[in-house]
Amino acid sequence: MRILFASDHAGFQTKEKLMEDVKKLGYGVSDFGTSSEESVDYVDFGLQAAEAVSSGKFDRGVLICGSGIGMSITANKVKGIRAALACTPEMARLSREHNDANILCMGSRINDYENILDMTRIWLETDFSGGRHLQRVEKIRALEDRLFK
Repeated sequence: MRILFASDHAGFQTKEKLMEDVKKLGYGVSDFGTSSEESVDYVDFGLQAAEAVSSGKFDRGVLICGSGIGMSITANKVKGIRAALACTPEMARLSREHNDANILCMGSRINDYENILDMTRIWLETDFSGGRHLQRVEKIRALEDRLFK
């Protein structure tokens, strides 16, 4: 599975550590920036990452900013992206199981590192359950087709 990671300055240290730990779990990772704690706009990194997932170049993405909110809002502007903001392991699991989320967004100022690692691991290991949830995801795709003509 090809996973990309991106952050703004607030999420930089967390992203760096998380990529190393996700590699240890056996996943391939790519870094879409930022490359320091120098102030940057989350929009620039979130958009680039979401477009790479939407294009199919990457299977999933993990985005980190201070709260996770800005990255989530940005990523969800891209057709084909279902970015989920998670604050608990249960939210991370349900975002995959029920919503087939292809991007996980988290806040480095909201969650401690162990919680972020746990959410990421669960999110990566959880499959979409399909069934009744597939109909809902298909409705989202149809909505995108109508709105993004």
